[in-house]
Amino acid sequence: MSTLPVYPWRLAPDGLATRRQLRTLGLRPGGQPVAAQLERPRRHRGPLVAYLYRIDLAQPVRPMTMAKWAAVRRALAARRTCPICGQDAGYTLPTSLGICLTCAESPALAA
Repeated sequence: MSTLPVYPWRLAPDGLATRRQLRTLGLRPGGQPVAAQLERPRRHRGPLVAYLYRIDLAQPVRPMTMAKWAAVRRALAARRTCPICGQDAGYTLPTSLGICLTCAESPALAA
C-alpha cells in the first residue's frame, strides 16, 4: 500500500488538478487513481483535503445526450411544481415549506 504525496494548500506541482479544475478545462479524471492530495489547515478541526489528478491522463468530458437533457428538464420541473395545487411556481420550491408560497400563505392550509 503506497501513500499519496501530500502538498500544502496552493503549492501543488504543475500537471496536477482537482476535479473542479479539470472540469473547467473540459476534462474528467477518466478512471485514473488519485495522484496526490492537498491539505489546507483549519482551526479546531482536521485539515481540508482536496484530491489531485494528473492532467495528462485526464479524458474529455462526455457530451450530454438528448436523454440526459430531458432528464434534467424533468427533474428541474419537479422541483418547481407544487404538490398541493399542481402548478409550476416558476421558481424552485423552498425545502422548508415543500409547497409554493401561494399555498403556504393560503388561510385554508393554516389550520
